[in-house]
Amino acid sequence: MEAVIKNIGDLFSHWKKHAAERIEKLPQSGSDRIYFRIHSGANTFIATYGLNIKENNTFIHFSRHFRDHKLPVPEIFCVNEDATIYIQQDLGTESLLNKLEQEGYNDHVYGLFQKSLYALAHIQVLGDKGMNYDWCLTAKEFGKQAILSDLLYFKYYFLDTLQLPYDKQQMMDDFEALSSYLTHTQHKHFMFRDFQSRNIIVNNEEVHFIDYQGGMKGALQYDVASLLWQAKAGLSEEWKDKLLQYYLDVVDGLLKKPIDRVTFESQYNGYVLIRLLQVMGAYGFRGLFERKAHFLASIPLALHNLKFFLNNKRIGIVTPEFERVLKLVVEDTMIDRFEPVQAKADTPLVVKVSSFSYRNGIPPDESDNGGGFVFDMRGILNPGRFEEYKKLNGRDKPVQDFLEQRTRMNEFLNSVWDLVDITVEDYIKRGFSDLSINFGCTGGQHRSVYAAEQTARHLRNKYKLKVELMYTNSEKWVI
Repeated sequence: MEAVIKNIGDLFSHWKKHAAERIEKLPQSGSDRIYFRIHSGANTFIATYGLNIKENNTFIHFSRHFRDHKLPVPEIFCVNEDATIYIQQDLGTESLLNKLEQEGYNDHVYGLFQKSLYALAHIQVLGDKGMNYDWCLTAKEFGKQAILSDLLYFKYYFLDTLQLPYDKQQMMDDFEALSSYLTHTQHKHFMFRDFQSRNIIVNNEEVHFIDYQGGMKGALQYDVASLLWQAKAGLSEEWKDKLLQYYLDVVDGLLKKPIDRVTFESQYNGYVLIRLLQVMGAYGFRGLFERKAHFLASIPLALHNLKFFLNNKRIGIVTPEFERVLKLVVEDTMIDRFEPVQAKADTPLVVKVSSFSYRNGIPPDESDNGGGFVFDMRGILNPGRFEEYKKLNGRDKPVQDFLEQRTRMNEFLNSVWDLVDITVEDYIKRGFSDLSINFGCTGGQHRSVYAAEQTARHLRNKYKLKVELMYTNSEKWVI
């Protein structure tokens, strides 16, 4: 990671003719791309690092094409020689999802959704004009094969993981029928492919789009379905219906003729289903296979969303075996398999998370049952070896940036949480009162403090537990 940060700094210096003041790694999302924020005076820029050269080139090409059409996407400022790093405009930190979570379902947020759909219609219709789809990452068009791929993605990475019995040939026949039905859509333009509220940045009351490198030519319905049916957003049926009609009004104006809304909305429901299943496949891959906590935690919400759709919508084509299996997938007993157990007000369990120095020994456990976990952090590069961090600790941002950007700390903690979560869930169910989790390093100042802090936050957020957090040579902090 140090080499990547250096290369970003070199590219920035070459472009701006002066060095960056600070380069910080941003939290990683579901992709393999890594983002950084570059600070230079009062200005900030975003640097992207990725080894998928075709993906990088696709994003750069799409961005420049959209900018030529005055569409709301970031400007690309410079790219390194091997196209593994590019620097782009920093649109800000507030996404549409952030606004929704902060303000709730008020008129202001509704207006931002309208602005997003207005801009979506323009990027779909105007962005399609003169677009060279040879740059697409996979297929040039979201046609039958692409739809089948999404269905199979769901089948392999989620459905088959549940080990439910089904007629494989009948299932494939249903997939074939559904993909054929959705392929014959009247309006095909640019398709964003991952149009969700996290990928819409709100800055000065205007909306901007990011993460469209998976785009291709496709049905108008897919992107609007992706936004309005995003499980995390949880939009009401009233909002979904009104926003869909607003979007169609905008599209009518751009196409200079009215869309056949009966046909559009019939296929729209089919694309809602495809999108919901594509998301479930992604959660299955990232969560069930890669064991990433964020995606595992998202599965119950997505299943509830799918259950509501199946109970209230029709897709205009009969797929009997597929529909039968989907109803099994969203049964309450199935959803319960993915719902993390939650502590209640009367849950007796208190988890004591401690950092310590091996010079002073492992903290004693004075609880009735005793026992717990001790993790040795000394395999992680020590920030204390560097002069600028010696007087800081694991709660200070420079140390946190060091550990997140220059070590394997995140990988280490994900493995820790896989182990700890098993015990925590069992202890909650069995009514146990005490569990200790200890992190030790050389001085008990940097690595162990950071690990204890992050683990306490993880347990609080995931299980709503009472956590006592203790640091070496410090008072007790309860979070």
